[in-house]
Amino acid sequence: MTEQKIVRPTPVSGFPEWLPEVRMVEQHWLDLIRAGFESYGFCSVETPSVESLDVLTSKGETSQEVYTLRRLQEDPRDASDSRLGLHFDLTVPFARYVAQHFNELVFPFKRYQIQRVWRGERPQEGRFREFTQCDIDVINVDHVPLHFDAELPRIIHGVMSGLNLPAWTLNVNNRKILEGFYQGVGADDPLEVIRAVDKLDKIGTDGVRALLTTKAGLTDKQADACMELAAVRGTGPSVVQDVAAIGVRSDLLSQGLDELAFVMDSLSDLPAGSVVANLSIARGLDYYTGTVYEGKFTDWPDFGTICSGGRYENLAGGFIRRSLPGIGMSIGLTRIFSKLLAEGLLPTGPSCPTDVLMVLPEDRPRAAVAARTAAQLRGRGMNVELYHQPDKVAKQVRYAARKGIAYVWFPPLTDDREHEVKNLATGEQVAADPETWRRG
Repeated sequence: MTEQKIVRPTPVSGFPEWLPEVRMVEQHWLDLIRAGFESYGFCSVETPSVESLDVLTSKGETSQEVYTLRRLQEDPRDASDSRLGLHFDLTVPFARYVAQHFNELVFPFKRYQIQRVWRGERPQEGRFREFTQCDIDVINVDHVPLHFDAELPRIIHGVMSGLNLPAWTLNVNNRKILEGFYQGVGADDPLEVIRAVDKLDKIGTDGVRALLTTKAGLTDKQADACMELAAVRGTGPSVVQDVAAIGVRSDLLSQGLDELAFVMDSLSDLPAGSVVANLSIARGLDYYTGTVYEGKFTDWPDFGTICSGGRYENLAGGFIRRSLPGIGMSIGLTRIFSKLLAEGLLPTGPSCPTDVLMVLPEDRPRAAVAARTAAQLRGRGMNVELYHQPDKVAKQVRYAARKGIAYVWFPPLTDDREHEVKNLATGEQVAADPETWRRG
């Protein structure tokens, strides 16, 4: 007989998995996020994990991020899978979805999408090859009202506040401010300047200034003005005044400042300091055209963005001959979750969803009573686990304690006993009626 080969179980880098007690917290978070999105009227959409490479590469330079599909036992004569890849975000698949179902949707179309995505990058803290994103987007024909530029960050702020996260700040900017300002200083390629300034957190002021004068081709005076703009921060109307004081003028800049002022004013009722106008953020993706957002933890400034997004003018236009602008935001669920877990800030509870463990007696008639009682409690909305074999009662109770089950139910074990339930946290054991008993 051939000895079975043992494959050593080792984790695959960049593909996280959680123990049951941690997964239960993640599921609770997902329920809260879903409820928060739906409370504003957003509907759920799910697209396939796989898209054609033409779709995935439609928004720019993404080829290094995409995992392509290849069958282990592929037929060299069948190339049908050769143009397929796993989606690396949810925005591009959503744009394809809207274009494909254009005649069946009601606009403005407000959707949320919570799914796994895959990116072929080097795993490190906060960066994974497989992770969960939680997106909300609004897409409309020809024009998306500015109302949504303020409503989406309000939704995200409310949802993330409900997760009881450590202190974090939502930074807001507008790409029109950046492009208009860089046009006003005379930059030949404003987008190249945007890409350089967007690296401020990674390479610092000196590194960005070097890129501006080399790669972007700016003079020292032009670079100084761009760095002055990037330093502007504020939570009120003074931001507009601070930008005006730099002395650069353009129509696009004025439009962007008006839009930013509207968003900041609309969110002024949120807790002080929770939303900040930050004129350094740009969001490096090429398709953002207006308001942009980046959320960061306050105490971990070097940690990655925990939520982000922005306005895009015609992402879906690559799939249909209609103008379909949109605006969206995304919560990096796995990034946030893994950070709190690593820092010991993720309170976990039981390792299963069971409310009550039903003790299984040894004799069959009493075991049948236990099974009926378990079904009765389930019918009243409780999660009830019937113990799997007639072991000693003490062993069954230890099993419940190890799994974090709050209550152990004892059906009548002898003729002179009645139903009893034990609270494992307090040790209290009392008589209980299956028709009326409620969890404490």
